[in-house]
Amino acid sequence: MKRLHLVAFASLAALTTPHSAWSSEGASLATVTVQGSAQAANEASLDAVVEAVRQTTLASQVAGAIVVLNVKVGDHVKAGQELVRIDARAAQQGVAVSASQVEAAKAQLKVASRELERQKHLHKQEYISEAALDRAQAQWEAAQAQLNALKSQTEAAQTQSGFFVIKAPYSGIVSEVPVTLGDMAMPGRPLVALYDPSALRVSAAVPQAMLGALAGKLEAVRYEVPGAPAPKPTKVELLPTIDPATHTARIRLNLPAGQAGLTPGMFARVWLPAAGDAKAAERLYVPAATVLRRAEMTGVYVVDPQGKVLLRQIRLGRAAGDRIEVLTGLRAGDKVAANPQAAAALAR
Repeated sequence: MKRLHLVAFASLAALTTPHSAWSSEGASLATVTVQGSAQAANEASLDAVVEAVRQTTLASQVAGAIVVLNVKVGDHVKAGQELVRIDARAAQQGVAVSASQVEAAKAQLKVASRELERQKHLHKQEYISEAALDRAQAQWEAAQAQLNALKSQTEAAQTQSGFFVIKAPYSGIVSEVPVTLGDMAMPGRPLVALYDPSALRVSAAVPQAMLGALAGKLEAVRYEVPGAPAPKPTKVELLPTIDPATHTARIRLNLPAGQAGLTPGMFARVWLPAAGDAKAAERLYVPAATVLRRAEMTGVYVVDPQGKVLLRQIRLGRAAGDRIEVLTGLRAGDKVAANPQAAAALAR
């Protein structure tokens, strides 16, 4: 969900006024009254995700049983390090057979070469016809072609034997290993996924209606990752293509190298400069202590005018000190229980 947000923190001051002070309600349940302040907004928020610039899924090019598995999820690997080895005995036997065929072709070419020399000598003395010499020449050329074909076949078999060893294309961290020792590798089946932790970025989908406000303002785009620092991005890129299904364009913010605590897939938020004629928006905050988190649900206990305690799901925005913004789920004037544990006992 896209929502315009205020730059000024006037609502923070509103929460510290006597109207938003803690009060006694019902069975000694302390509550806070949610208040907001409407001002012209100049930023828009988009949900985003942290992703790796280089993220690779290594798959098998040949079939065979996995006989060596040297890595697990979370391992740091170096470029060229062996990750997986597939049973290559059949391929090695094929290489040996091809090599033997090359030796046999060399012997046949040697015989054809000697025969051609004899025929040439006899032709000079006019003991054989021109046709007999042509046949000897053709036999030598056929033997030569057969040798070249078998050499190419042997080289192809040797190259294919290298497919049975999967190596890391660059230094990185293993993010997924969907196979185990003894599994059958098949062409195209993923074996190991890894990413480069030194090159991360934040990516978000920008709706078509917001693209006009970004013209010439990419340097004003910022981001945040909950629980992690957010230094200035090294590069902000707006891709020139629009997805015809979602009518959105992709914006990417490259992060500085060495960002600790970040992994691909983490939730992030991107803040875009909004159009100058953006409508007024209301920014609501609640104390962070009032927020209850249960598994994937985030909510607060709301006390209705009749004194009934109800659990309401909310969607959070930016944190500001000991308070946190509420994007959806609450309205100005709602009363929120200050102590979620005490409210939970009353809600039962």
